[in-house]
Amino acid sequence: MGMRNTLLDVAPLRSSPAFRRLWAGQALSGFGSQMSLVAVLYQVWQKTGSTVWTGAVGLAQALPLTVLGLFAGTLIDRVDRRKFYLATTSGQALCALLLALQGFLGHVPPGGLLLLVTVQFCFVAGSGPASRTFVPRLLPAHQLSAGLALNRISFQSAMLLGPAAGGLLIGGVGVGGCYSADALTFAAAIYGALGLPPMPATRDATRPGLSGVRDGLAFVVRTPVIRGALLTDLATTVLSMPVSLFPLINEERFGGNPRTLGLFLSAIAVGGVAASVLSGAFTRLPRPGLVMLGGSASWGGALVLFGLTPLAWLGLGCLVLAGAADTVSVVTRGAIVQLHTPDELLGRVAAAEQIVGQAGPDLGNMAGGLVAAATTGVTALIGGGLACICAVTWIGTATPGLRRLQAPAPQPAAPADPQVA
Repeated sequence: MGMRNTLLDVAPLRSSPAFRRLWAGQALSGFGSQMSLVAVLYQVWQKTGSTVWTGAVGLAQALPLTVLGLFAGTLIDRVDRRKFYLATTSGQALCALLLALQGFLGHVPPGGLLLLVTVQFCFVAGSGPASRTFVPRLLPAHQLSAGLALNRISFQSAMLLGPAAGGLLIGGVGVGGCYSADALTFAAAIYGALGLPPMPATRDATRPGLSGVRDGLAFVVRTPVIRGALLTDLATTVLSMPVSLFPLINEERFGGNPRTLGLFLSAIAVGGVAASVLSGAFTRLPRPGLVMLGGSASWGGALVLFGLTPLAWLGLGCLVLAGAADTVSVVTRGAIVQLHTPDELLGRVAAAEQIVGQAGPDLGNMAGGLVAAATTGVTALIGGGLACICAVTWIGTATPGLRRLQAPAPQPAAPADPQVA
């Protein structure tokens, strides 16, 4: 494979003006959201000085996604998805403006601040799954993996650069200025969505409320490829999420140096960005199911090596490999899910994928912390990595359709659609 085929495939940006505009808007908005997260954590800590309160920030984000996600997915499958995304993204922008207002006033109690974050993530519970349904409509099937890799690199870049920019803004203009900058970036997301074609849904195909939720879950359970993909992600994150172990590992192995601790998360993000830049090496492969399983098992293997190494620099290298493996798994899983889900169910399945992606790491960090409390940080890390490898191997063995899955072949170019220009 030549170097050109190894690098990030930017063909989706060239072939679809609507995708290009949406991608640019979401990339800028994601950068703003990472800045805002730093501001929330900083402000809650300044008001309380309590790690319980800062931990509650994660709960304020995760709870709406988990409780409302599947119902939002049902609604997405019954309405025009473009209009729904515009409405929920506008709701997020309004919450960002309210956060900016309280940031300038400075008199809102921490409970009120977390309430605003919770309301904002109620809108995210809708906008997140809605945005996942756009790529299959904007890109041909053979470009889907490349489009998801582009989304992944924008996400990883925002995680790398957004917190640093947020810290600089807080130091320069305060939390109110940081929240204001986040609110401005939502204008880019809305601009990107305005370039989408209408995306009406077939109302007759989707039942409302709990009936629609049950239909979506039943599809996931009875479709081996989708079930295997989501189980792989859930098993990987629940069994081997290392973030909660980092402070203890740093203390046990590396003397508690805060500089080393700070590099742990950065190393995972660096690996993710590197894998995205070189994503042509795996998005063009013909067996996406095997690629996803291999990426998930490699994540577990890299964490085992990290737990075994006594050298800080070698440990950081293992985390870079883990971050790269995670990106390989996330991109290929997203492509598998979107390619094998009927359009009338895509909102609900996207919501289930978002819940798994949010709840899995939270549960995994909690489980890792409990195991480490009973044993040691290194034991929890190595045990989790080995459990991940075993679970992924079992899922791959039990789901032959996932192993044998073939990537879609490129199709002849079609005339440009004037609606998406």
